[in-house]
Amino acid sequence: MGNNYFRFKQFTIHQEKAAMKVGIDGVLLGSWAKVNNCRLVLDVGTGTGLIALMLAQQSSARIMAIDVEGNAVIQAQQNVQASPWAEQIKVRKISFQELINDDELKFDLLVSNPPFFQHSLKAGTKERTLARHTDSLPYSVLIEGASRLLSENGRCAFIFPKQAEKAIEHLAEKNNLFLQRKTWVQPKPNKAVNRVLFEFGRNKANVISETLVIYENDGTWTTAFKALTSRYYLKA
Repeated sequence: MGNNYFRFKQFTIHQEKAAMKVGIDGVLLGSWAKVNNCRLVLDVGTGTGLIALMLAQQSSARIMAIDVEGNAVIQAQQNVQASPWAEQIKVRKISFQELINDDELKFDLLVSNPPFFQHSLKAGTKERTLARHTDSLPYSVLIEGASRLLSENGRCAFIFPKQAEKAIEHLAEKNNLFLQRKTWVQPKPNKAVNRVLFEFGRNKANVISETLVIYENDGTWTTAFKALTSRYYLKA
């Protein structure tokens, strides 16, 4: 990945004005989430539009991408319009809290790479604070809202810091969402797990658990990471 763009095989995603830059968390979630057989998808906190675009590339689903930060919405709209999937994706400036009040909306898949800094120093600008802190979207609101917005057989996929793992599982159970897949993410073989990918659904299932290592100790991508993300990177 370059500093200012993410190169899909079909086009380049720009991110100069967005508060939340393209990062490995978004790439992981967009690659990992299963969008097959989905008709309507919601991307919460879309940022540059990265995850929405990744899901559009691998499906025919209609995708609603939302964010509360104005510059992020503008950037996402520009990226969507420059992509081959402009007809599939609708970008809206709206909070998740506003959206969950619409009882008519039901999604087959909800994805989010949510704000994750808790009890830490605030970012230097309002835009980065919105993008990076849970103040604007607490975990409890995200999980409860996901439960309300999912269709009968709907699923939700998230990426969270490892330290939030037990809290997220507790919130999901409280809101009648059942764990279906979980992947622990290690930066390198000799590093501790620092992220967890979750998939929850309306229905009970045999849980699939695994560990993904991103880099070898020499800094090259692992075979597993390349297999997961190769449909997006020009060189993988």
